[in-house]
Amino acid sequence: MDMPQKPNFQAVDPATATPGRSYAGHTPDEALEIAARARSAFEGWRRTGIAARAALMREAATVLRRRSEEFSVLMTDEMGKTLAEGRAEVEKCAGNCDFYAEHAAAFLADQPVDMGGPRAKVTFRPLGTILAVMPWNFPFWQVFRFAAPTLMAGNTAVLKHASNVPGCALAIEDVFRQAGFPEDVFRTLLIPSRDVRAVIEHDAIAAVSLTGSVEAGRQVAAQAGAALKKCVLELGGSDAYVVLEDAHIEGAAEVAAAARMVNGGQSCIAGKRFIVVAEIREAFEQALARAMGAFAMGDPRQEGTKLGPMQSVEARDHIHRQVADSLAKGARALVGGEVPDKTGAWYPATVLTDVRPGMPAHDEEVFGPVASVIEARDEADAIRIANDSPFGLGSGVLTGDVERGERIATEELEAGMSFVNQNVRSDSRLPFGGVKHSGYGRECSDFGIREFVNIKSVLVHPEPRAISGAE
Repeated sequence: MDMPQKPNFQAVDPATATPGRSYAGHTPDEALEIAARARSAFEGWRRTGIAARAALMREAATVLRRRSEEFSVLMTDEMGKTLAEGRAEVEKCAGNCDFYAEHAAAFLADQPVDMGGPRAKVTFRPLGTILAVMPWNFPFWQVFRFAAPTLMAGNTAVLKHASNVPGCALAIEDVFRQAGFPEDVFRTLLIPSRDVRAVIEHDAIAAVSLTGSVEAGRQVAAQAGAALKKCVLELGGSDAYVVLEDAHIEGAAEVAAAARMVNGGQSCIAGKRFIVVAEIREAFEQALARAMGAFAMGDPRQEGTKLGPMQSVEARDHIHRQVADSLAKGARALVGGEVPDKTGAWYPATVLTDVRPGMPAHDEEVFGPVASVIEARDEADAIRIANDSPFGLGSGVLTGDVERGERIATEELEAGMSFVNQNVRSDSRLPFGGVKHSGYGRECSDFGIREFVNIKSVLVHPEPRAISGAE
């Protein structure tokens, strides 16, 4: 009988489209065996005191900071992130480890409940082994955003990372090993997407966390649901920023450009639709074009580069098709919009105006450095346009009236996050997640660490006592 062949994972440098290092993956049986070993490790890890877990998590932060340059280069090599953004990402991961090391005990502390007699409390206990299916765009942060709270809660974890960042996937496992975590508390599976379902269905897995596309979310949710396993989904976004007539135009344009260009525009929470009231639309779009034009393409390995390549030539070509289709339907490019004559996955910062329904730049998530300017009649019309989307991840309001902005952000915008006069970003202290097709569940803060725990009610009476009519 033929032995199953190991899959091969080939890294490709997006800046030059040349192959990098290749990695031998795991067979389906090997993946299930790793999951089973992680489940076995759970029995000891769940009984490890939270102070001991915190000490290890702080050591993981130390390892991340010590190896920051190495990991930044690895991200550049595999998905084209600039070195500066890579360093910032590693530091954000380390900060998240420190955050949960410090706060997990308080987040998971028993909560007493006054029952008028018997002692009662709510406790938070780990579920088991959690499977994480993660994307390439923030190859360290997306994982540590999940892993730090999950491990601090007493769960173990297995990671199925995106196929184009195999080196990052293995490096993350090595961080936890080097920090002193027990061997099977965190494991990486190098498997293709077609093998994920069997892992989800395996008895070793208690729940699933996915960050990825809407279609990937549908598939994982269906598979986890069929197995009666909880999942948390952080999916796509087409974040809208409402730009009101009282906004400081140059400042608003700077915020908008920063929101659009994070990670080269390859972010679920990047600002994508800028909905501007008519009376300032022309002035704002010109200011935005100037701000976006400052993001010049350059070698991601050179200090000071503001825009590296997209993650792949295929992804770049998809972005350009969306832009070209929008232009053919009447949009105008104020800056960018053309594929450079250059080997690699390059695409310039682009601003489209006159964007209307029926255009990809209006209706779809454009996962690259393309900003869409959409005109609205007034505040009410801008809110309507912002909410007229299947997505609901992040959103923003740019205004000179802070109370007005807070009202709109709090009451009107249909999104999991709404920021006033700043670009949306994730933060360990704030819950992170979306509504509608952007997914469900939350990461970060106390809400994130409680997603993968058993929220258990405990009642203690000093002597046996039956309660009649109880259900």
